[in-house]
Amino acid sequence: MSKIQLLDSRLANQIAAGEVVERPASVLKELLENALDAGAESISVDVEQGGVKLVRVRDNGSGIDRDDLPLALSRHATSKIRGLEDLEAIGTLGFRGEALAAISSVSRLTLASNVEGEAEGWQVQVEGRDMAPSVTPAGHPRGTTVTMRDLFFNTPARRRFLRTEKTEFNHLEEVFRRIALSEFNTAFRLTHNQKVIHQLPAGLDDTLRAARVAKLCGKGFMEQAIAVDVERDGIRLHGWMGLPTFSRSQADLQYFYVNGRVIRDKVVNHAVRQAYADVLYHGRHPAYVLFLELDPAMVDVNVHPTKHEVRFREQRMVHGFLYSSLHRAIADVRPGQDNPVPVNEEAQPVMPAAEPNQASMPLSAPAGRSYTPPPASSGFGYGQGMRQADAYGALVQSRVEEAPATMPPASDNETVPPLGYAVAQIHGIFILAENQHGMVVVDMHAAHERITYERLKQSWSTDKVRSQPLLVPVSLAVSSREADFAEQQPEVFTRLGFQVDRAGPETLVVREVPALLRNSDSEAMVRDVLSDLLAQGSSERIEQKLDELLSTMACHGSVRANRRLTIPEMNALLRDMEATERSGQCNHGRPTWTQMSLKELDRLFMRGQ
Repeated sequence: MSKIQLLDSRLANQIAAGEVVERPASVLKELLENALDAGAESISVDVEQGGVKLVRVRDNGSGIDRDDLPLALSRHATSKIRGLEDLEAIGTLGFRGEALAAISSVSRLTLASNVEGEAEGWQVQVEGRDMAPSVTPAGHPRGTTVTMRDLFFNTPARRRFLRTEKTEFNHLEEVFRRIALSEFNTAFRLTHNQKVIHQLPAGLDDTLRAARVAKLCGKGFMEQAIAVDVERDGIRLHGWMGLPTFSRSQADLQYFYVNGRVIRDKVVNHAVRQAYADVLYHGRHPAYVLFLELDPAMVDVNVHPTKHEVRFREQRMVHGFLYSSLHRAIADVRPGQDNPVPVNEEAQPVMPAAEPNQASMPLSAPAGRSYTPPPASSGFGYGQGMRQADAYGALVQSRVEEAPATMPPASDNETVPPLGYAVAQIHGIFILAENQHGMVVVDMHAAHERITYERLKQSWSTDKVRSQPLLVPVSLAVSSREADFAEQQPEVFTRLGFQVDRAGPETLVVREVPALLRNSDSEAMVRDVLSDLLAQGSSERIEQKLDELLSTMACHGSVRANRRLTIPEMNALLRDMEATERSGQCNHGRPTWTQMSLKELDRLFMRGQ
């Protein structure tokens, strides 16, 4: 092996570029972050041939002094941190000071800038093997322009890994989209081969912000999204989350920002996935644009060269805050709450239909009648749970029989309920109703399934998780770390219905399990819970299994298709939907109802045309 020697500057920077510059999109990310850190209020991006031939970023930020221009293209030179205390609470997007040096080593790069109060600007570029900077005068307004040409012109092996122009531009546009969503107060412009792709004015109010999200994420997303804004204990979560019915086949519309930085984090992903777990169809992915703001000292962004990953110092607290905030927001999505029904149409009084002669079917109490939950069981298995569901049906049957034959007519001053009043039943499957906005169609089985499921969950929660001793305790061989955790925090398992004792340095014994899950694999459940707790600080595995069982019970205990319902029963179901959390989706994530406005009906029949 040859003797140790120093690498020349260009080769060292090219090696560093392997971590920072993967494709033109990587270049754009670094340049946009620098522009935002400079306080730019307007940023313009020009791209040619997918960014391989040209990426130019202009901003009107604070600019760079003439004397600092050569340093800007040097490795590990930055204005954003000074000492270790700055590194422990980073408040800027960039901070390592090597991006421009890396980019300039694999392309032809020119940096031009001017600061406030200077008559002329200056530009710098590097030349030769040692990348010596050359500074010359340049006419330039306040701000900075970085021009990168011919990416990987001097590293043909890297250039061969680039894809087609269309593919590279798609990656680059996605980076532009992420950055543009991160800072609404800055105007953005993107052109590709002299064609304007995006022109985004500064979002100085809620309307302009929503318009930007609709432009970048699609109008359909904003029409099917709810606004979130929750603050607690110095942490704030705000943004937009798509309704469960706006799920995606891929996780391609998920933008999560921590203090303005777009990130991918397993704690965040787990919390969001758990919040949607009870309402999302199997195999589907939620859509969201969410912003988390917290003390920079509570998050470490210096864990990955591309800064896409972060590490929260209080993972359990962040996970719990995200889960509870999003779970609550989803629970509140029901008719009459955050409902994407148009509200600018002329309201019409609705007269409920007369009751046809139909056989009665147990559902729930009609409007004006209160619901009394069934007495909680003292710990039941699947068969016992089904008997409780049957008892629930018998109870509400008696309440329906007490109801008047028809609903009272709506007076002019009476507010019509969000789902209106039932008109008819279609093929024994759907309920047709009318409200102030037009026509409502309800899948009666899906809706009743959700109502029954939520009430079973509430009843089970009120009764708490009851435990059942095992005839033969189960012994588990675990790591010493897992055994220490189980011994130090037994209340975690007790809350879930388990009794877990330590029987040795690397041995645990399971003595009690949740009564509902007594026939499940207790060893696997305890191992899953331990794995979750050690990885992200919380676990919902047991709750998930309980919910799955209660969901099955609710499905079997709900009204089936081809059952004829009376008008009071149909109206009772509509009122229960309005009062039940998550009633917009059944237990499997399918929608339970849909709305067609009077304008849509008019267009359908070409009225007024």
